Amino acid sequence: MTRLRNAIEAPPAVLGVVVAEAILTLLPPALEATRAAVLERRRAAPTPEDERVRQAVRDLLRRGRYKPTGRGKPASEYLLRTAQEGVFPSIQPAVDAANLVSLDSLLPVSLWDLDRARAEGYVFRVGRPGETYVFNAGGQAIELEDLLVGCAVAADGSEVPCLSPVKDSLATKAAGDTRRVAAVLYAPVAERQRLEEATAMLHALLAACTSDGNARSGRVEPGTTAEL
Repeated sequence: MTRLRNAIEAPPAVLGVVVAEAILTLLPPALEATRAAVLERRRAAPTPEDERVRQAVRDLLRRGRYKPTGRGKPASEYLLRTAQEGVFPSIQPAVDAANLVSLDSLLPVSLWDLDRARAEGYVFRVGRPGETYVFNAGGQAIELEDLLVGCAVAADGSEVPCLSPVKDSLATKAAGDTRRVAAVLYAPVAERQRLEEATAMLHALLAACTSDGNARSGRVEPGTTAEL
């Protein structure tokens, strides 16, 4: 089981969670079909509803010293720009599934390798002064103070940040040999319906990316803990 605690408040965030194991190495037909449909839709200009959601997500990230602009934009905005430029990448089945759901819903998604994280559980909170992690192979680091972060919790209770709605840590990213993943969608509490739909879509896509067709999903409200 994967235990997750949502400690994101003021303003609060609601989290959608999907866990899947036995991840395949090749893209399944269901994922390829969804990819084509989502990319076709997102090549069009954003609608007023798209802009409303984009702003709501930015407002969720805007707290303390953190400003969701420039390189600090939500990852969902990078995905939208990439799709509109016609160069949307295919990386790995589980990663592709998370990226497509983020692109479709315009909600940020973190996906990570459960075996690389080696955690007793996870807590989602606001980043603390001095916290950073490396997010790419070039060694670039992101400063996490006041950013929403997901932390791997060790057996001794220590918390190691490894996830965020902007960029995830290189240390826990899924790779070609990844077989067990978890994914979290971040949303303002006013966007519960959109979150539910996006979580259901990600559940279906990640289940299609497994050899046994199974996945587990749920929602974690502010101030609560869930096990999946």
